[in-house]
Amino acid sequence: MSAVSESSRLRRTTQASAQEIAAARARRKLRENSRKTILYAVLILGAIIFMCPLYWMLITSVKTNAEAYLYPPTLWPQAIKLINYPDAWNYEGMQFMRWTLQTIFITVTVMVGVLFTSSMCAYGFARLRFPGRNFWFIATLASTMLPAQVTLIPLYIVFFKIGWLDTYNPLIIPAWFGGGAINIFLLRQFFMGIPEELEDAALIDGAGRFRIWWSIFMPLSIPAVLTVAIFTFQGVWNDFYGPLVYISSQDNYTLALGINLFKGIYGAQTQYLMAVSTLMTIPMIVLFFVAQRYFIRGIVLTGINR
Repeated sequence: MSAVSESSRLRRTTQASAQEIAAARARRKLRENSRKTILYAVLILGAIIFMCPLYWMLITSVKTNAEAYLYPPTLWPQAIKLINYPDAWNYEGMQFMRWTLQTIFITVTVMVGVLFTSSMCAYGFARLRFPGRNFWFIATLASTMLPAQVTLIPLYIVFFKIGWLDTYNPLIIPAWFGGGAINIFLLRQFFMGIPEELEDAALIDGAGRFRIWWSIFMPLSIPAVLTVAIFTFQGVWNDFYGPLVYISSQDNYTLALGINLFKGIYGAQTQYLMAVSTLMTIPMIVLFFVAQRYFIRGIVLTGINR
């Protein structure tokens, strides 16, 4: 009888323990689900808030001029006016096609220069051994703490002396000399994670440093390279400060300056202004969605490599 009682007691104890474990797991799962629900709710709310300006720009671009100024404003246009886009694009006195082509030329040229020179500098800091390497790398990073306004007047005087004002040279040529400290840092961190055995094998086979950089490091660093390319494209495509300072003639305007000119002259035509702004935003949206996977991967891998 004592053995049977002991067995029953152990069975009840085991069942109680199993129930406690199951209850603990259920509580833990409930807490995790609650946290995820709150997190997703916050993210969705944040996404809606950040999407509001984009939505407002889109719906205003297809409204009539009278409806664009209605109060309280309408959340959906009474009549969709897609004709606003060609009307705005071909508005009298505006040269949006010319400005767009010039902006594309500047953006592509700067992006090529940034990728070429920043990756070479990053390779040098990551793999080459030379006196003062760490000092120069720290000095390069320290340059990011220098506001652009500090160097504006000296650069303007230099570009004036060499006759570069009202040309694209001040916007393009500096990108071919280093490519920017942040870009160098991102690529250098990624290069540091590439196994040294690959480089050693290439050196044994007789490859030079330029060949190693081009044939090994660049193909293996596509995520980081695309990340730098996206940042550069976004910065140059939306740049207003640089063209405003160095470009004066209307024929040489970029798209950002052209939209600002349109706003100053025809600011009352809100629907046209929103239509042109939408057209300027589309390339950035398309680029981000096309390269989103590589962009996120490049940021993550750059952060974990040392």
